[in-house]
Amino acid sequence: MSFSSKIKVAVLRGGPSVGYDTSLKTGEHVLSVLRNIPDTYEPLDIFISKEGEWHKEGLVHEPHQVLRYVDVVWNALHGSYGDDIQVQRVLEGLKIPFTGSNSVSSVLSMNKDMAKNVYQRHSLNTPLHELFLKDNLDEDKLVTVFRTYLHPVIVKPSNGVDSLGVRLAHTFHELKLAIKEAFKHSPKVLVEEFIKGDEVSCVVVEGARGHKLYAFLPVGKNKPVLKVEENKQIGEMAKCAHEMLGLRHYSGSDFIITPKRKIYILETNSLPAFYDGSLMHQSLGATGWKSHDFVKHVLGLAL
Repeated sequence: MSFSSKIKVAVLRGGPSVGYDTSLKTGEHVLSVLRNIPDTYEPLDIFISKEGEWHKEGLVHEPHQVLRYVDVVWNALHGSYGDDIQVQRVLEGLKIPFTGSNSVSSVLSMNKDMAKNVYQRHSLNTPLHELFLKDNLDEDKLVTVFRTYLHPVIVKPSNGVDSLGVRLAHTFHELKLAIKEAFKHSPKVLVEEFIKGDEVSCVVVEGARGHKLYAFLPVGKNKPVLKVEENKQIGEMAKCAHEMLGLRHYSGSDFIITPKRKIYILETNSLPAFYDGSLMHQSLGATGWKSHDFVKHVLGLAL
């Protein structure tokens, strides 16, 4: 810890990832929250370029120089480098406390195929899927999947973010083309059954409101009206995913609810986007938490 009575918080944002723009917004939101609590926190804006260079006050430094005398790091990165093991390994190597999950659980949730296997092992309802590898695209398997699955199907990169590379495929030609396009974003691609319905996200936070793991109200872009028992079921599924994936501090899981009210879990984000208007921000607000409540709580968990 530093000698100052204030807690020095380095906020990492940007990064060499397709989640760069979202990360800038999350980082700026966290910085604005910390700047509004000047008696407690001393925020440091650490910008990481698309080339992976760490910047402090406009100058390039090595990570160990940037983070010297820092008490804790807020990881506001999204996508590869931030959601997977790279930056976590740097922080773990420097033995600096940081928000969010560790390197092992981060890479597990980042890989959708691995996460879906965890869901299935713990009886969480998730869409059926097939995995294709870039170095071994099996034409016979492609034909079998096309004949087996109802159309359309969803094609998505295994470790993609922000819906990049995600496509609906109605025909065999569209399926093959969509897989090739998705390979531009990931060496592994999922072909998943298409489930029609309302999408919602549910945030869970450790230690909130006196609970070991607390699920905030699910929210969706189309503001679907959910029954009390549906909110509860989604919350329980989100908490189970968080625990079974070994995540830390907080996470956000995405779900789809069919017209017949069947609930499927789609994926879990170890570092969900957090800024004004984001689904996470809406979820916290719907449950009565303001941004500064969340930021202070998570920093407390990290420290």
